Amino acid sequence: MALQCGIVGLPNVGKSTLFNCLSNAKAQSANFPFCTIEPNVGVITVPDDRLTRLVEMCEPRSVVPATVEIVDIAGLVKGASKGEGLGNKFLANIRETDAILHVLRCFDDDNITHVDGTVDPVRDKEIIDFELQIKDLETVDARLAKCIKQAQTGGDKTAKLQAGVLQQLKEALEAGKPARSVVFETPDEQKFARELFLLTSKPVLYVCNVDDTSAVDGNKYVEAVRKAVENEGADILIVAAQTESEIAELDTWEERKEFLAEIGLDESGVSRLIRAAYHLLDLQTYFTAGPDEVRAWTFCRGYKAPQCAGIIHTDFEKGFIRAEVIKYDDYVTLGGETAVKEAGKLSVEGKEYIVQDGDIMHFRFNV
Repeated sequence: MALQCGIVGLPNVGKSTLFNCLSNAKAQSANFPFCTIEPNVGVITVPDDRLTRLVEMCEPRSVVPATVEIVDIAGLVKGASKGEGLGNKFLANIRETDAILHVLRCFDDDNITHVDGTVDPVRDKEIIDFELQIKDLETVDARLAKCIKQAQTGGDKTAKLQAGVLQQLKEALEAGKPARSVVFETPDEQKFARELFLLTSKPVLYVCNVDDTSAVDGNKYVEAVRKAVENEGADILIVAAQTESEIAELDTWEERKEFLAEIGLDESGVSRLIRAAYHLLDLQTYFTAGPDEVRAWTFCRGYKAPQCAGIIHTDFEKGFIRAEVIKYDDYVTLGGETAVKEAGKLSVEGKEYIVQDGDIMHFRFNV
């Protein structure tokens, strides 16, 4: 599924360094603004211990992990909504993504310039928030005037509903709140709000880029960010991007594990970030497992069995008959598909079955 997370932030906060850790595609990382002019796209493997365990059990001829696309977008500056810096180019690139990884500089380093002269991640966050909100407000105002006119002159009920949605969004944006903070009650309102594709409606993960001494517990900058976003419904993640780049250069897993242990981490920040990005997109994983292939298939939370079958091939969805489902824990605990069947733990599900994260699936179809 080609869903993307966009890495955004002010210039020189560590976006490209982080992207380089995430992907084999090497974005230029330099100590000056706009070194990433075109968005760089990396297809990143999602770490999953369940896949590793299934591979150990099945010993398949091929293995295909789940992936997520990460886009490194050029740095934004104050006034972007009015064309400053890369302006509309930045905003167009971010509009095309499905979720946002907002990188904030939470470290001191006199050798790396800051576009505003001092380190203040909350101020940096507010600069980007403001630019996105201003652009969204322009979109909302333009649609609102049209809807109000249609509702008043023609008595259009749809236009009246849309005007109500737009008015709520306008009030939130003018109050400095993102569009995602507005909760709509009816399906029609929710559908129209989604169709606006507002920049501030996208889910956000704030990535606090720290020095290596703050990689475990954070620092004063991280605490300031945590307090600033506590009412947004957004999460934060602490990552030491420069340290992660040093880890990525080590040749063996043993060396990387030893390095992580020295700084007090059980797992790299990159692994945590990839999984966080995957979940930020509201994605989950089901598996197919056998001697030929073990594969992780990505689906959107809430998908029913035919939709998940269609991810493998459209014919699977068109001719869907049933799904044979094994729970991951049963598969591992009992020792494989044959043992699961003998224990009566394999379930047969129909078209209304909502696939769960970790399900091991086999689809029956007829076209």
